[in-house]
Amino acid sequence: MLSYQHIYHAGNLADVQKHALLAWMLDYLTRKDKPISYIETHAGRALYDLSSAEARKTGEAASGIDIARGWFAPDHPYTRVLSAVQKDQGPSSYPGSPRIAVDLLRPMDSVHLAELHPQEAQALRTAMRGTGAKVHVQDGFEMAQSLAPPEPRRGLLLIDPSYEIKSDYARLPGIITKLHRKWNVGVIALWYPILKDGAHRQMLRALEAQTFPGALRHEVTFPPARDGHRMIGSGLFVVNAPFGLADEAAFLDRKFAALG
Repeated sequence: MLSYQHIYHAGNLADVQKHALLAWMLDYLTRKDKPISYIETHAGRALYDLSSAEARKTGEAASGIDIARGWFAPDHPYTRVLSAVQKDQGPSSYPGSPRIAVDLLRPMDSVHLAELHPQEAQALRTAMRGTGAKVHVQDGFEMAQSLAPPEPRRGLLLIDPSYEIKSDYARLPGIITKLHRKWNVGVIALWYPILKDGAHRQMLRALEAQTFPGALRHEVTFPPARDGHRMIGSGLFVVNAPFGLADEAAFLDRKFAALG
């Protein structure tokens, strides 16, 4: 299936958790004067217009980034990217993870992005033009396996599937285990939704049974974006979590807890 388009959900509270922690990790990794690799398996279109009919249809940004932007200091990397994108593209623009990555990374760093959806891939190519990022129109899991271990070896892999293919929950622990064996120094970050039916639980049990080094599991909960919406939270499982990420996650815990 290739029906998922993130524009309907861009800027929601799950994006806030995922993108704030991603921006923090990339900022941390680039503090050293050494190149890194950034790889993303399900990139999407990289840039979203929150004033579009699709975004307005769900209204998820109104209960997401519109509320949460004030949580972050002006010098937070997430805030810096939001400000840069809105200055460049207009006040209703929101960056997906590829845009966050290219805004925070340096010319010495390597970026590989996979996207299979034809329209999303074309939009991604347009958004990445001139950045040096390599766009792969192929299965993201296959791309990640073919690149691991990447050059340079320091770096971060973001796995952010839509989970419209339900078998992803069962496949992901094995995929991450194989990737970690090939690339044992890489930061591997897996995002997952927390749904009312708890579809993620068995996957997390399998991941935690592997005792990955430096593993961090962070979950936040929030009210459904609208009546009947199944997502009530967002999670990130990080292998080789950078030092200090737990403190940043705790900061988010306090902010999400205040939502009620």
